[in-house]
Amino acid sequence: MALISASLLNPNSNLSFKHYDISTTSNFLQSQLFSNLQSTMRIRSRKGRGLVMEMNPVGATHSFDVVVVGAGIIGLSIARQFLLHSPLSVAIVDAAVPCSGATGAASENLPPTAGQGYLWMTHKKPGTGVFDLALRSQKLWQSLADNLQDQGIDPSDALGWMKTGSLVIGTTEAELKQLNKHVQQLTAAGLRAEYLSGDDLALLEPELGVGWESGAAFLPDDCQLDAHRTVAFIEKGNRLFASQGRYAEFYHDPAMCLLRSNGKGVVEGIKTKNNTLYSRKASIIAAGCWTGSLMHELLRESDAKVNVPVQPRKGFLLVLENFNFLRLNHGLMEAGYASHQNYVISEQRRVDREEALSISMTATIDACGNLLLGSSRQFAGFNTELDMLIVNRIWERAQEFFPALKEISLESLNEKMNVRIGLRPYMPDGKPVIGPIPGMPNLFLAAGHEGGGLSMALGTAEMVVDMVLGNPLRVDPNHFAVEGRCC
Repeated sequence: MALISASLLNPNSNLSFKHYDISTTSNFLQSQLFSNLQSTMRIRSRKGRGLVMEMNPVGATHSFDVVVVGAGIIGLSIARQFLLHSPLSVAIVDAAVPCSGATGAASENLPPTAGQGYLWMTHKKPGTGVFDLALRSQKLWQSLADNLQDQGIDPSDALGWMKTGSLVIGTTEAELKQLNKHVQQLTAAGLRAEYLSGDDLALLEPELGVGWESGAAFLPDDCQLDAHRTVAFIEKGNRLFASQGRYAEFYHDPAMCLLRSNGKGVVEGIKTKNNTLYSRKASIIAAGCWTGSLMHELLRESDAKVNVPVQPRKGFLLVLENFNFLRLNHGLMEAGYASHQNYVISEQRRVDREEALSISMTATIDACGNLLLGSSRQFAGFNTELDMLIVNRIWERAQEFFPALKEISLESLNEKMNVRIGLRPYMPDGKPVIGPIPGMPNLFLAAGHEGGGLSMALGTAEMVVDMVLGNPLRVDPNHFAVEGRCC
């Protein structure tokens, strides 16, 4: 993960804002995941930075109860759940560094995160597995924020926690009809929800310029996080267990193959580029949009076939630092966000860049006072280059909702604007895949959360840990089962 010079990628020399590539490129991924170079790492402790890896000339073998492959928000949260709610030891493995995919990076000297941090229910459909998992996660995030508050820790400082409420804005007759129906469904599901007329919406958000014929679905209890602070908080908490011998990190150490009894039986661990990691209880693959490629590599020497159809879905987020020209009181998104989120390009036909690109307006203010504008979705493989077409389209879409922005040009923003780019792990059916892999005892998948990694992280972690430990499950796992979707 590196800061890429905007001068190399930006065709408009008048724009000098920063571009952060927060995703591992395909070439880097291949060199990290599939390299056959042999070396190993020794774990040592360094004050203030938790665990650090040192290269050693001879391979090493380690044994843990659980090995988690993937140090994104899902993998880190799973590790946290095991550490807090069981006596098990956990190792976490990654080909690069923590959160180098969709959520972003929380490590020292790395760029900010891409995730907008929404914990919103307002655009989710009641009665679906994703709704149930997101709602469970939201309750767990709220409980965490409350516990921090009880300990005298400001959750806003620790997590960037903000109870913003959320608004989904409709501007057409069809959208307003659907939003009214959606509010009724949300209320029936037990959430505080309200339908707002155009006049009521204007009172809540005076900066909006969508007219009195508009309307909105309003959920006052929706919250948001700062992804960077949240990942740093989880990582720091996990490292507290290192002194007890219950936690270790193996970064820059790509997984190479599975360790199986008799070559075909129970999964006993993971062989990485530098280490052999035995797992007494479970191995969990949570590698985001690289999960499909990684599973093919891990099973290369096996007769077993597991095809995880997760794809990278490129997304842009514009961050305007200390932006004082627009005042927002809540988190906002347009009604088209749901269809934008579900936008799919058929594999049977070729499409150009314009057709493959989907953009809808989202806007919120983060805990640092920055304006976050999104969002784009695009199937572009593992490409994470800056594309000015997308930047301009996001800006133009925001201007349609906020007239004040029409007085401001991108050129005038210069260094005040950051462009963050991430790869979301997209599953064709819109649901993450979570659960045990049939025929491979002790091996689990947890991937494919697309843009909802943060919003579903704690619920996913709870589900995985309860599966491994044999505890009762809080959310129906059948929605997310591996069987029938990946094998």
